[in-house]
Amino acid sequence: MKGVSAVARILKLEGVEYLFCFPANPLIDAAAELGIRPILARSEKTLLNMADGYTRVSNGDRNGVVVVQAGPGIENAFGGVAQAFSDSIPVLVLPGGPNQHRVGVPTSFDPLRAYRSITKWVDRINFPDRISEQMRRAFTQLRTGQPGPVVLEVPQDVGGAEVDEATFRYTPVRGHRSAGDPQDVAEAARALLAARSPLLHVGHGVLWAKAWDELRELAELVQAPVMTTMAAKSVFPEDHPLAAGVGGHTVTAAAAHFLKKADLVFGIGCSFSTGPFSWPIPSGKTMVQVTAGERDLNKDYPIDLAVVGDAKLVLQQLVDEVKRQIGPEGRRGQDGVARELKAVKDAWLAEWMPRLTSDEVPINPYRVIWDLMHTVDRRQTIVTHDSGNPRDQMLTFYEAVAPRGYLGWGKSTQLGTSLGLSMGAKLAAPEKQVVNVMGDLAFGMAGMDVETAARERIPILTIILNNSRLGGYGHHMPIASERYGTNRLSGRYSVVAEGLGAYSERVERPEEVVPAIRRGLQANREGRPAVLEMITKEEPVFSQY
Repeated sequence: MKGVSAVARILKLEGVEYLFCFPANPLIDAAAELGIRPILARSEKTLLNMADGYTRVSNGDRNGVVVVQAGPGIENAFGGVAQAFSDSIPVLVLPGGPNQHRVGVPTSFDPLRAYRSITKWVDRINFPDRISEQMRRAFTQLRTGQPGPVVLEVPQDVGGAEVDEATFRYTPVRGHRSAGDPQDVAEAARALLAARSPLLHVGHGVLWAKAWDELRELAELVQAPVMTTMAAKSVFPEDHPLAAGVGGHTVTAAAAHFLKKADLVFGIGCSFSTGPFSWPIPSGKTMVQVTAGERDLNKDYPIDLAVVGDAKLVLQQLVDEVKRQIGPEGRRGQDGVARELKAVKDAWLAEWMPRLTSDEVPINPYRVIWDLMHTVDRRQTIVTHDSGNPRDQMLTFYEAVAPRGYLGWGKSTQLGTSLGLSMGAKLAAPEKQVVNVMGDLAFGMAGMDVETAARERIPILTIILNNSRLGGYGHHMPIASERYGTNRLSGRYSVVAEGLGAYSERVERPEEVVPAIRRGLQANREGRPAVLEMITKEEPVFSQY
């Protein structure tokens, strides 16, 4: 068999069901011959975003696989891989490559050098008899340790070479996890119980580990408020009495309140990164960090205690240790923290309700988010934001109640990413309703891939918040905006979406928002993607405390 057939057979053995591909690579046909469905998008970036969303919703149990051609294909894929790397998403990219004897010849593109800074591992299959070995290494990197994208080039001569079927061997790769050092766990539990006002600061690693049940039990045992990072939003039900909400570029009032009050910040599955999309932790706190990757220890904040291990295993260790130290019921029944949290949240919502229920025309974007949340079945829906204002408005006010009911992303903030994420999410969880909310600028970056959703029969709902502006950018270029209108946009995107095969509507009044969402959902149930263009105002006010 040919080398590409050997690679395809390995993908089949690893349970790969979709090949996110574009457009010329012999591996596409080799995989299709084995029943792996090709999904072809309009751009390599969207392919990576689809593989990213597919992998997130699968919590890494299934890895998105992307196949692109040598040269322009892997060159164009760079942004999507960088996006996945920023959020630690384990996707596999298999680009074609030139014949081995052309490696290093100017001006051919060498992904090994270019991709080293945005991948967990990058390599090239240099001999046909190494295909099994290199693919085994790739899947090991995907499933063990710190998550991240992997790139493995398949050169043209390797893919076209003959591989002896009699000697071909491959066994699917298992992931491996480690629990924490028992002494570290005991010290961390003692610090948690000794704190006057602890805060559980929960990151994406808890979602990857599928440790939401253990997290909930620990929070209830110690009666500590739970704050999530943007990427971890939905791991803890935000209608729970101990849910403080989320912190990213914007923050809920309760998360900000308990961050300031906390004497101990107990991080679980989080990187404790600093940056514009991670809400800052005030100085003077005792810091405990549970992480699977030593890369994040003492990175941006000094750590007082650390436990290195898988979030699910360590959380269970912590639960057992807390029960050993203070009894099996812990502090259940003590409702002081829950009452304080409710008071802060109620006051915050009262402050924001005029925007969330506004009858303004153009429509206030907060009204769209509020109406969306109260129209869908949140336990059976996956939503995601795009970058910019939709992220900053939606993150704090859309209440997520089920794991992976919200896909938070954005340490890199490439516009248009949400469209691909939502398509990948729908392929991973076809039984769920999937919604992405994006601005008009983001739709301009990725909107042609609505045709991908229509052609590939991926019925998602896209809501465009169209304020005809680069929302939030005017103050970055005030002279250009005032003199030349540089921050202004135009277009009727519902017309574009209809032309691309989607059900579409243009919505101009607030009382029309809910009926339009219901019609969009009905179109999805009938198998069609839907695009709702909401004509909104530019809303410069955000939840930041």
